[in-house]
Amino acid sequence: MESILKFPSFKFLSPSPIYPTCPSVRLGFRRFSCSAPSSAAVEGDSSVGSVSLGHLTRPDFPILHQEVNGSKLVYLDNAATSQKPTVVLKALQNYYEAYNSNVHRGVHYLSAKATDGYELARKKVAGFINASDSREIIFTRNATEAINLVAYSWGLSNLRPEDEIVLTVAEHHSAIVPWQLVAQKTGAILKFISLTEHEVPDIEKLKETITRKTKLLVVHHISNVLASVLPIYDIVHWAHAVGAKVLVDACQSVPHMVVDVQRLDADFLVASSHKMCGPTGIGFLYGKSDLLFTMPPFLGGGEMISDVFLDHSTFAEPPSRFEAGTPAIGEAIGLGAAIDYLSAIGMQKIHDYEVELANYLYESLHSVAGVRVYGPAPSQTAFRAALCSFNVENIHPTDIATFLDQQHGVAIRSGHHCAQPLHRWLGVSASARASLHFYNTKEDVDAFIHALLDTINFFSSFK
Repeated sequence: MESILKFPSFKFLSPSPIYPTCPSVRLGFRRFSCSAPSSAAVEGDSSVGSVSLGHLTRPDFPILHQEVNGSKLVYLDNAATSQKPTVVLKALQNYYEAYNSNVHRGVHYLSAKATDGYELARKKVAGFINASDSREIIFTRNATEAINLVAYSWGLSNLRPEDEIVLTVAEHHSAIVPWQLVAQKTGAILKFISLTEHEVPDIEKLKETITRKTKLLVVHHISNVLASVLPIYDIVHWAHAVGAKVLVDACQSVPHMVVDVQRLDADFLVASSHKMCGPTGIGFLYGKSDLLFTMPPFLGGGEMISDVFLDHSTFAEPPSRFEAGTPAIGEAIGLGAAIDYLSAIGMQKIHDYEVELANYLYESLHSVAGVRVYGPAPSQTAFRAALCSFNVENIHPTDIATFLDQQHGVAIRSGHHCAQPLHRWLGVSASARASLHFYNTKEDVDAFIHALLDTINFFSSFK
């Protein structure tokens, strides 16, 4: 019992090479360093031999090589935030050490270099999601601000009384609350789609709900609780058939799979840097050019103006129109470095590896007695994202998360995951969630399951 009350302690470990007895490993025609593979080290097949993509990339993430509460850290909270590779940390350090300056308008060397780095990051984001023009990318503080930008700029200008906004009960709070506020101001009506018996949003019901009254659909791409994936291409097609717009919350998809906004044809799409191996404090909004040019400013101030007079102001064209004040320059540059890192690996490779991990996590967790995993089972026709929200019979999820951390160094999340309506639909107030990224391994899953079994045994001993 005393060990449960101990204060957290942290001890950093040297990154362990995959093969401790050799300085490098030959895979096919390439030679990879065991202890610190670069991004180029994962250009080949991630399943070559016994070396997984997770093993190859782990040395790039310094934070993973430490002890927490006397145990090796097992980080399984990636749906909340991802860890950052060394190249991102170095990009941030280099910016602040070598060319920290405010962007745009400055003519001196540091300002010009900072501006180039900031705008290059915008181009990298555009390329990463295949936007047709970098001016369709608006930098925001996070995905939440990006959704609020659409809500207050497009929403207040275009929604009228009795117009309908269609969402699902599985949306994140950041995709619900802004539209509740806008609906109160405009008289628009929110309509929510529930889940099927397989615990996925009812797509047929969603299709039936889209009518000429529908002006906007706000939907997630991947659920941060259910791990389910929505058919965005189809949803956009149905919406556009009645003249409605679609906003996609892609926070859980952009970091884990190929996302092509031109193919999806979504009108708006949002994502966060910190979930895709980039810094906190920055996210982005993708919006179609024809929509952005018609939207009024979201915030007023410097940078977003064309001319300012005492009685009125004129505004810059997008993206500047929506980026008032000094932006998160270093964070944008760090996000650009993260995109370079992910692109060097390949998003399809990351997706394929994570599908394998996702199935392994689901099957391993599903086999534990007394565990209830939420969301659909993986199948040949539909994949689950690499996360599992679950509950254990008669054990509170926060007790599970606390014991896993303090006794085993396993980091998972507990709570409602900013999805209270979904949890109410599921009949629970909270759940525990283990979520993976490409730098995780099956050994991480095994360590988690071993620790969970110990946790269950501990709490069961009091019955």
